[in-house]
Amino acid sequence: MKNLVLLGGGYGNMRIMQRLLPNTLPAEYNITLIDKIPFHGLKTEFYALAAGTESDKDVRVEFPQDKRLNIVYGEVTQIDLEKQIVSIGENHVDYDELVIGLGCEDKYHNVPGAEEYTYSIQTMTKARKTYQAIADLPSGSTVGIVGAGLSGIELASELRESRKDLKIQLFDRGERILPAFPEKLSNYVKKWFDKNDVEVIPNSNVVKVEPGMLYNNDVSYSVDICVWTAGIQPVEIVRNLPVEIGDGNRVKLNQYHQIPTHPNVYVVGDCAALPHAPSAQLAEVQAEQIIDVMKMIWTDKPLPEVMPELKLQGFMGSLGEKEGFAYLMEKTVTGRLARLMKSGVLWLYKYHNG
Repeated sequence: MKNLVLLGGGYGNMRIMQRLLPNTLPAEYNITLIDKIPFHGLKTEFYALAAGTESDKDVRVEFPQDKRLNIVYGEVTQIDLEKQIVSIGENHVDYDELVIGLGCEDKYHNVPGAEEYTYSIQTMTKARKTYQAIADLPSGSTVGIVGAGLSGIELASELRESRKDLKIQLFDRGERILPAFPEKLSNYVKKWFDKNDVEVIPNSNVVKVEPGMLYNNDVSYSVDICVWTAGIQPVEIVRNLPVEIGDGNRVKLNQYHQIPTHPNVYVVGDCAALPHAPSAQLAEVQAEQIIDVMKMIWTDKPLPEVMPELKLQGFMGSLGEKEGFAYLMEKTVTGRLARLMKSGVLWLYKYHNG
């Protein structure tokens, strides 16, 4: 039997398993999934876990069950591209084809103290720790959130609804929130924050973090807890692979999503150098193309001279339980409708994967 090994049970590899099992995978193949936790974490919802508005059970779904799917629990410690071996501690798994989807971790931009003294929502384990730290804060405490991208915005708004007794400061590097998108969208989010007493600090440049203190430009801020949402990068084991690395320390691929020097190895999601910012949607769209390429190779069909463009529909974000914002097909949607749309997409995802 041949072995298709999937590293990481994130959005990309979940889509690959969903499409290949039970009937599309060739008869001579098995799939081995390697992951640190025994379920797929809904990373886009970890902000709610950290804020205390959702439980563990709400932000995960089970992995597929199939007689040809072998799930190995553990942390990948080495990827040997030449020997075609993946190591999990002292154990080893051989592969014929490999899909690397190990995701990302926080990028601290060499800010002193950021890694040591801030909390994170990048993994379920870290989001749990962040929740516990926030839950233990007495009334009147200050939570500083560094980074006003989608994760920072959703964490700040969800935390405001969860803990109305806390002071929340959101440090935004830009002149306005989400500067790459229409001003109408930015204004809506800022208005929600103003109405709900979340302080947005624009033009921020955090230069140092200490216990209980955050230094932004030339001003120091007293904070009881600081949560870092100011950038991501591939996990260290991927950054250290002996392959060509592109912007953001992501792996450069050919148009078929393969490592050019090792065409039996694909990279999906946050670890891949792609023409879009990393997202769950991008990982799923890319996974669809990886499946198409695999099927053509398995059936000895020629690969297309040019692969289709990776097309994204847009993005959606929540502002607490009742409001939200979206940018879809170059149109801005705000308010209750946007929140219902996001809830519907999440429900459909759980339905199709649960």
